[in-house]
Formats: sequence, C-alpha cells, structure tokens
Amino acid sequence: MSGHNKWSTIKRKKEKTDGAKAKIFTKIGREIAVAVKQGGPDPASNFKLKDVIAKAKANNVPNDNIERIIKKAAGEDGGKDYEEIVYEGYGPSGIAVIVETLTDNRNRTASDVRHYFDKYGGNMGQSGCVSFMFSRQGVLVVEAEDVDEETLMEDALEAGASDFLTDEEDVFVIRTEPNDLGAVRDDLDAKGYKFISAEVEYIPSTYTALTSEDDIKNMNKMLEMFEDNDDVQAVWHNWENEDDE
Repeated sequence: MSGHNKWSTIKRKKEKTDGAKAKIFTKIGREIAVAVKQGGPDPASNFKLKDVIAKAKANNVPNDNIERIIKKAAGEDGGKDYEEIVYEGYGPSGIAVIVETLTDNRNRTASDVRHYFDKYGGNMGQSGCVSFMFSRQGVLVVEAEDVDEETLMEDALEAGASDFLTDEEDVFVIRTEPNDLGAVRDDLDAKGYKFISAEVEYIPSTYTALTSEDDIKNMNKMLEMFEDNDDVQAVWHNWENEDDE
C-alpha cells in the first residue's frame, strides 16, 4: 500500500496484493480490529469500520475472515491492542516519506522504521518534517471500462466529490474531503460503480525525481522493506520516478 495517486502506482500496488494476499489480509485485519475497539462492531453506527470493511472487500478479503476478526475484537479478550503511529522521514536525495503503522510494540516498530530509512540512504525525521508537503484526501479509483465519463463525473460531483481526474490511464480518479469519502463511495456504489480502491491518502503537493540508478534502487528497496513489515499499514511518498520502474 504505497505511493502517490497515479494509476501505474495503484496497479503496481494491486499486483503486489495479488502476490501477497496473506500479508494484506493481516494488515487489513489490524485495521478492522482497531476500528471495532474504537467504535464497536456494528458498521451501521461505526463509520470507520464500514470504511475498512469496504477496503477489505476491495482487496478480496473473504467475508468469513472479516466476520471472524470483528467477533474476536469485540470479545472479552479483544485480542491485541494496536497503537496508530505515523513516522516521517526522507528517502534517497530527500524524497519525502510518510509511514503509517499499527503496532503492539512501538519500540520494535520505531527501530524497524529507522533501520529501513538508514539502510537505504535516508533518515527518519521528527513529526511534521514532511507532512506539510502532503494533503489528506479521499481517493476513489473506478475502472474506465464500460463507464461513461460524463455520467460518472456528474454522479460523483452530485454525491459530494471535490475533484474528478480524467488524465489517468484506464481509470477515473475521484477525490473527496477525507470525511466525505464514505458517503461518496456509498452513493456511487448504490449506482453500480465498482472501485479498485477507495481510501484516504496522502497526496503530495510536489513530486521529486530521482536520476541516480543507486538512488532509484535504494528507494525501491526501502519501499519493499516497509511494505513487507506487518506493522506498516501504508507508505506515502513524493517520488516521481516510481511510475517508470
């Protein structure tokens, strides 16, 4: 779950998901458990849980898995307690990186994240060091096949979307205010639209290109290490060159 909002990045993310379903299921399972503990097991009244269930289904998590995680999180023992921590830092040549985690051991996670930054030519910074370069936006990605652009645009804006992007490859991208994501998704879902992804993302205000082969290799390795770590839920960055990889 990495990158910025361009279709090739989303497609790359989906390909990784298809090749590592168990790891994706683990990460989304943690999100479901946290949502249940924060707002209860009923998605009708727990909108965060409703959003995570929609995300789980978009990633082909079986309904049985979802129900089992909800029941366990709502039970007396409740399973593990996870803490949400966001780390910020710099990749090779100053690429801005934001790492979202859910962890039951903040010392372990902080050590891992710092190690990945250091090992591949970056460094972990203080909270706020790069987040000012991003904005939080709801992002819905709809496959363009058999979808009329004008109709979708009209439906999306009517549902409360703030922006509609048409310059992407094979998809339409809809942006919303973070708190409007669920309502816009539900409205469009009721009209039959299918989503490749629908979640709140960090969108960079500017992008940075990497020209050194070593920097590109190290950036790819760093992202792979983050994504392979079960504590890491998502990684966002402003690397322009990833689309060419």
